[in-house]
Amino acid sequence: MFTLKNKYGMEATILSYGGIVASLRVPDRNGRFADVVLGFDDPIAYRGRHPFFGAVVGRFANRIAQARFTLHGVDYKLAANNGVNSLHGGLHGFDKQDWTTLAASSSSVHLQYVSADGEEGYPGTLTAAVRYALTDDGELVIEYSTTVEGAATPVNLTNHSYFNLAGHSGHVLDHEVEIWADSFTPIDAKLIPTGEVRSVTGTPFDFRTPHPIGERIGADDEQLRFGQGYDHNFVLGEAGRRRRAARVFHPGSGRVMEVFTDQPAVQFYSGNNLDDTLLGKGGVRYCRWAGFSLETQHYPDSPNQPQFPSTILRPGEVFRSTTSYRFSAP
Repeated sequence: MFTLKNKYGMEATILSYGGIVASLRVPDRNGRFADVVLGFDDPIAYRGRHPFFGAVVGRFANRIAQARFTLHGVDYKLAANNGVNSLHGGLHGFDKQDWTTLAASSSSVHLQYVSADGEEGYPGTLTAAVRYALTDDGELVIEYSTTVEGAATPVNLTNHSYFNLAGHSGHVLDHEVEIWADSFTPIDAKLIPTGEVRSVTGTPFDFRTPHPIGERIGADDEQLRFGQGYDHNFVLGEAGRRRRAARVFHPGSGRVMEVFTDQPAVQFYSGNNLDDTLLGKGGVRYCRWAGFSLETQHYPDSPNQPQFPSTILRPGEVFRSTTSYRFSAP
């Protein structure tokens, strides 16, 4: 367990197990600090059942349909852990692994995990590294890098923190969200992208201007019914160019979280499957919509949808990506 600090009193606690962001303390408009990520008081609890709280997820974040894909003429069968689909890397993805510590300081930690050829059904031996840094600008910066040996493989890494800018109790329906995306990828009833890229104009998915999460979450919209709320991939643009992807404002505390990334998309998830069964920090039972996630990523099911940006990493190549979450209370 590593505690990162900046000179203004912000703190982030990172676990080598799962690369988990276990806590993140940021000030409100009056200078009062609160932990804004969901999770557990006891670090050992993360080894039990939970919905990917704070974890690095991989080898492939989000869903792969039917838990299978074909690459270079070879069919690969993955571990199915979301009905017939594979979700966030499978039954024992990167979120359930002990990562090796490469380096650590008072403001950063660098972790590595080596995923063997065939693990969870994926080809090639993948070496993945993640570096967390807490800056004096109020940013939690996450840098990813991966290489593969032996065979090409799909790679899609993200962090699955659940945020609640009021603290880690209550719901997030009053949080005002902006996402700078002109389109999103619609899903079917099993939450798999249909292959369409649809404009957000005139839909409850248009967050180009701020809207509270709860304002339209109950709208009569097939996509919201499929997701039981927001659980959708928003298209940001070409990979490799750093951009501001999203901004969230909590009126009660004045806290603002901005998301910057060089990834081509972000998954906005409104915590629809939280169901009061998990006892979280301070003995709080996390209810539906108790937290939201903004998971920077490539598109879901990309290995099966060639019209989507490629996620294939080949031997000799290096995949690098950076996402940051910047906090303020103007």
